[in-house]
Amino acid sequence: MQTTIKHSWFFNHAPEKVWDYLTKAELMQEWLMKTNFQPVLGFEFQFRANPIPSLDLDGIFHCKVLEIVPCKKLTYSWKGGPDSNTTSFDTLVVWTLEPKDNGTELKLVHSGFKEANISIFNGMNNGWNQNVQKIIAILNTHNNANTNA
Repeated sequence: MQTTIKHSWFFNHAPEKVWDYLTKAELMQEWLMKTNFQPVLGFEFQFRANPIPSLDLDGIFHCKVLEIVPCKKLTYSWKGGPDSNTTSFDTLVVWTLEPKDNGTELKLVHSGFKEANISIFNGMNNGWNQNVQKIIAILNTHNNANTNA
């Protein structure tokens, strides 16, 4: 069984613009979930979604910032379960940004899934790709609006 999610996307935008969508709570809510995230080493935060009974998840994900290198790398833990006292998965999310000609390559490595987490893994594997596509669409819309202004 695969235990690590790996994705890579290209943005026609500078790393600073992509970074904002990974680190500003109000922007994260546009593409991912409600959060109280702060880009501070050691900061404990939550992502909040509706409960997902089919995956036995209460919709509250507990996270902690483990590494932060502005506009280059962000690492945080990601835990979830059926309630606040039970963790059914305990994983690690690593985002890296690399400047490229005319843009930024964004890479995601979400690791630590266990065999018992296969349904969660499958949901998150697809979910990450769908959600990051929202960032691309938002940035492209903003870019087009600025071009037409």
